[in-house]
Amino acid sequence: MPDTGLTTGDFTEAGEPFALFAQWLKDAGENEVNDPNAMALATVDTDGLPDVRMVLLKGFDERGFVFYTNFESAKGEEILATMKAAICFHWKSLRRQVRVRGPVEIVSNEEADEYYASRPRGSRIGAWASRQSRPLEGRFALEKAVAEYTARYAVGAIPRPEHWSGFRILPTQIEFWHDRPFRLHDRVVFRRGADGGDWSKTRLYP
Repeated sequence: MPDTGLTTGDFTEAGEPFALFAQWLKDAGENEVNDPNAMALATVDTDGLPDVRMVLLKGFDERGFVFYTNFESAKGEEILATMKAAICFHWKSLRRQVRVRGPVEIVSNEEADEYYASRPRGSRIGAWASRQSRPLEGRFALEKAVAEYTARYAVGAIPRPEHWSGFRILPTQIEFWHDRPFRLHDRVVFRRGADGGDWSKTRLYP
């Protein structure tokens, strides 16, 4: 395991979760080969059937964890129906995992515009061209849509589609997990109410 300078004792003694998460994400950025900000996003559909997929964390602070998507996609529609979600980070090279769950809010138009403008031009075109999660009759149909929107926005700024924005998970629970020998792992969970307030911390059996 890479030497991160952060011991198990440091992690179990942390007083609040966000500084600890920031350190773990930094460690992942220095040790993971690909996408240290990748996370599994879990939602439920209208039948209560769970759904999960990988997305990328695009920002976090003490308010919560932010990612962006097409609101007409399966995950977008499922979140809009419940306004709840959970995420899980797994950094195999560090033998660490972080689980987060809580209610969800939509980011401000200003936040969405700023992030959208920072994306590569091709990704901004893709946000218009992809009817995410819906049936695609063939690759050519997607390529044709990309060509059409590339021509439409050949000059000047590409506006953000109204159906494309971001979600912020407002955590009520954040659990940190660290691999230990013989599956006697270290687990610490931070909890707080949906109205915010101070965090409580509990160690869990592995």
